[in-house]
Amino acid sequence: MFDKVLIANRGEIALRIQRACKEMGIRTVAVHSTADEDAMHVRLADEAVCIGPPAAKDSYLNVSAILSAATISNADAIHPGYGFLSENAQFAQMVEEHDFVFIGPSPEHIRLMGDKIAAKDAVMKAGIPVVPGSDGGVEEVVDAKRIAKEIGYPVIIKASAGGGGRGMKVAQSEAEIEIAFTTARSEAGSIFGNPEVYIEKFLTRPRHIEIQVLADNHGNVVHLGERDCSLQRRHQKVLEEAPSPALNKAERDEIGEIASEAVKKIGYRSAGTIEFLYEDGKFYFIEMNTRLQVEHPVTEMITGIDLVREMVRIASGAPLGYVQDDIKFSGHAIECRINAEDPETFMPCPGKIGIYHAPGGLGVRVDSGLYSGYSVPPHYDSMIAKLIVHGTNRNECLMRLRRALSEYVIDGLKTTIPLHQRLAVDPDIINGDYDIHWLEKFMDRE
Repeated sequence: MFDKVLIANRGEIALRIQRACKEMGIRTVAVHSTADEDAMHVRLADEAVCIGPPAAKDSYLNVSAILSAATISNADAIHPGYGFLSENAQFAQMVEEHDFVFIGPSPEHIRLMGDKIAAKDAVMKAGIPVVPGSDGGVEEVVDAKRIAKEIGYPVIIKASAGGGGRGMKVAQSEAEIEIAFTTARSEAGSIFGNPEVYIEKFLTRPRHIEIQVLADNHGNVVHLGERDCSLQRRHQKVLEEAPSPALNKAERDEIGEIASEAVKKIGYRSAGTIEFLYEDGKFYFIEMNTRLQVEHPVTEMITGIDLVREMVRIASGAPLGYVQDDIKFSGHAIECRINAEDPETFMPCPGKIGIYHAPGGLGVRVDSGLYSGYSVPPHYDSMIAKLIVHGTNRNECLMRLRRALSEYVIDGLKTTIPLHQRLAVDPDIINGDYDIHWLEKFMDRE
């Protein structure tokens, strides 16, 4: 096992990784920008190294600075968390070339799954169903029109190197395909440095279902069930739950087994998430995230398995220590992403925290680095906390969620807590009757 792990991230996920390491008897190194010198993960780490000024490109994306911090602190391994460099294959490779262990998948698998077209081809060969669409990248409008006519409108045009909902355009008819195609290619080139796009059938009322997998270096693979991440705004997840109210046990077992077998076939290791669109009883592959997910706590709550701990163990060479039949699902869990944003306009609202009170009680968990007097910096993602609740069933979970949201106090800036309070009492949410387009329509009618 490792003696010391450097955490190449910030905020709540850095603190989350740090806590898992400490419970394993592993010392931690926090890296931070000058804007984060008072952050909770910096205060609680065994060691801290400043790696640059506030801008992420000069600090949390500064590979040389991170590797230098690992060198001077004598770290054994580096955990990238999520975001920043977590899915950067070159970073993972450089970590290994400098004789540190990368706590995550191999650079080859990060590279493979980072290319959406190559990923789609790889999972098709591994037996995972995909959305009907182009066989590869599409370069000409005339080809886009032909493919769209073959698979039927509406269609969605996506950046091959994309992610986070960017570089995506929908065409409802042939009259819209040309502008959607050229706009998507332009955005793909400017945002990701690669103008290649591909085309898929656009599903009208799908749910976003993802399967959590764990795989070690000894050929052992398990799935930890699904998460329903359908409540999204502009392709960004807002609320997640596990298990999905849309699936039955047979569907859950089937897609879990398909995901596990595919992961085994491609030789993947570490934690990973295979994301699907689900409509009319059918699953369609979207992408595979080769990292820890923001919403991983809901899986931990219903399985009792610490995903960060497992990532560290796998990276150290240890086997999983259990098989699929050992995985038991208990109750229901929901996570709310709390952002420092105006709940009506969604404009970021950084600022200084006044009174801070986190909810507690049975089945309530808060992942956050907030405290009274802390100043939320304007330089990074606006998510400042995750509220996770667990109950013996979905109704109890929703009741507990409402109670926890009513207790949560973050004074001094605007947050999205009021939005979550509205969601928690909406009849569609209570009935589990929503899809990936539901939240946009909800916001429009508010």
